[in-house]
Amino acid sequence: MSYRNLRDFINRLESEGELLRIKSYVDPYLEIAEITDRISKSSNGGKALLFENTGFDFPVLMNAYGSEKRMCMALGVDQLNGVAKEIEDLFKLLSSPKEGIVDKLKLLPKLSQFASWMPKVKSGRGECQEIVLTNPDITRLPVITCWPKDGGPFVTLPIIHTKDPNNGIRNVGMYRMQVFNSTLTGMHWHKHKVSAKHFAEYKKLNKRMPVAVALGGDPVYAYSATAPLPENVDEYMLAGFLRKQKVELVKCITQPEIEVPADADFIIEGYVDPNDELIWEGPFGDHTGYYSLPDWYPRFHITCITHRKNAIYPATIVGIPPQEDAWLGKATERIFLAPIKMTLVPEIIDMEMPVEGVFHNLVIAQIKKDYAGQAQKVMNAMWGAGQMMFNKILVVTDEKIKITDYLQLAKYVFQNLNPATDIYFSQGPMDVLDHSCSKLGFGGKMCIDGTTKFEEEIEEKTDVGGWNADVGIENKLTETFPEINEINVDLLKNEIPCLIISVKKNRIGHIRELHDQIGRYLSGIKMILYIEHTIDPNDLPVALWRFCNNLDPKRDHFFFHRSTNGGHRYSCIGFDGTRKTKEFDNFNRDWPNIIVADDETINAVDKKWSDLNIGKFISSPSLKYRDQLYGQEAVVE
Repeated sequence: MSYRNLRDFINRLESEGELLRIKSYVDPYLEIAEITDRISKSSNGGKALLFENTGFDFPVLMNAYGSEKRMCMALGVDQLNGVAKEIEDLFKLLSSPKEGIVDKLKLLPKLSQFASWMPKVKSGRGECQEIVLTNPDITRLPVITCWPKDGGPFVTLPIIHTKDPNNGIRNVGMYRMQVFNSTLTGMHWHKHKVSAKHFAEYKKLNKRMPVAVALGGDPVYAYSATAPLPENVDEYMLAGFLRKQKVELVKCITQPEIEVPADADFIIEGYVDPNDELIWEGPFGDHTGYYSLPDWYPRFHITCITHRKNAIYPATIVGIPPQEDAWLGKATERIFLAPIKMTLVPEIIDMEMPVEGVFHNLVIAQIKKDYAGQAQKVMNAMWGAGQMMFNKILVVTDEKIKITDYLQLAKYVFQNLNPATDIYFSQGPMDVLDHSCSKLGFGGKMCIDGTTKFEEEIEEKTDVGGWNADVGIENKLTETFPEINEINVDLLKNEIPCLIISVKKNRIGHIRELHDQIGRYLSGIKMILYIEHTIDPNDLPVALWRFCNNLDPKRDHFFFHRSTNGGHRYSCIGFDGTRKTKEFDNFNRDWPNIIVADDETINAVDKKWSDLNIGKFISSPSLKYRDQLYGQEAVVE
């Protein structure tokens, strides 16, 4: 299903009871984000929010993708799994043997469909160009400031168009844009991104790089811009496939080399000059739940802004999960399962990216296991597959368990896990936003093989039997080790031989030393996760979110080994998921703070809540995390 424009989608949301209109004045500086944060963390992602009184000429749409239902509505499907099934059927049809004329004729309707999905450039102007601002001023748009330590207002749902100067192939991506003045923003494309590669080619040619940014239009455009497509595959072909109608494009006015969706709400045209000095961009409260810290990025010079009549400005916030972006990630998980299965990992059955892993940190892969070492084969394939190269922790399991039941999954994985032999470490490219790496964009990874083992995979001289589930162990450890703040032993009660321990680290090598000492009190515990003393280890979602963000698995793991009867060996692996410092860890990068709203904004929203007419009062989610801050700045003090 396609939408004529963003307003058409909003009308559909409203008819389905999925939209709240807010007519009272709300400030785009921090207040819109704070209200959205409260709603997006409420039951089932809350509702989409249309802020109609922003002090600007344009309303602001937030949380439009923030639930499974709205994500399906945006993509025009009944369920996300249905898209994967459709892609899988298409792959099978195209790859099946064509032995006779009848088989070939059966393919013709599908080839006709292919043609109907391809984007089309039409002549003349589009609805996105009904109003032309030849003296552009991006500060006339209600660009939101999300978090108190952000470097400024950021465009957060930009659909950014670039072209390879050598072959003209288009790329459509999504990279945040910090507003510096009326005609200047940053262009935050990371070195791994296709647009950054395009820019590198323009540098070689010493030519200005034309860029165009679309906002709004059919909601499928923003999703397609985030999708992990192979290079040289047009994102608007994916959009056409999803909406079952080709995307109509028009040429930009001041950057005619670039085409943009005719039905967009806004188009921001401009260029990036390779001869410019880079600009100091950030901080920005990012999807990891931490601030991404300032760095040097290209300058985007705005040459023209156009928009449709009655345009609506779409935006999003990211931060401590869950947020709206979790559902964009869920759509990718479902939609791209079929291509991964058909082209890279044929044994894969299902895939899950828990929200606590903020996309790249934690991925669970379920496979049909037929031979020894198959989990390692899958590990290598997935770490070499597009944006899966950024994955930090990969858990592989088999078809005997439902991977969406996290409790049963954990029991099954730990039942099959020998920590001494079934955890594999590597290193490679990491997301630039990963603050745990000792070097920017390069760090450690691990794969946990939680599959049922074949005979060849079992090491007989290791003890993976029962564990000490004595409920008194918690008191014994806290009394013996004063640096331990609290211990989560509930996993033991659920037959999961793992402890989560919050620790106040105070010396070099502290966690490694503590793990070795704790191991002497335990038997059969297979894994211990160490987290900051400020975190409640019994709040499992928060503990796992913080742990996954703060861990470099290759650098931050250590074993406790002890010989047992009969020459066997007991092993327990520990992971240091605490923050890293120069003082105790020889960590030489800045460490970011987590993202928390300030008191002034929280109080302002509290006072105006009853005037918003959006339902029962919801307190600020930030209040829960105040005690986990180190100082008040974006960088830990």
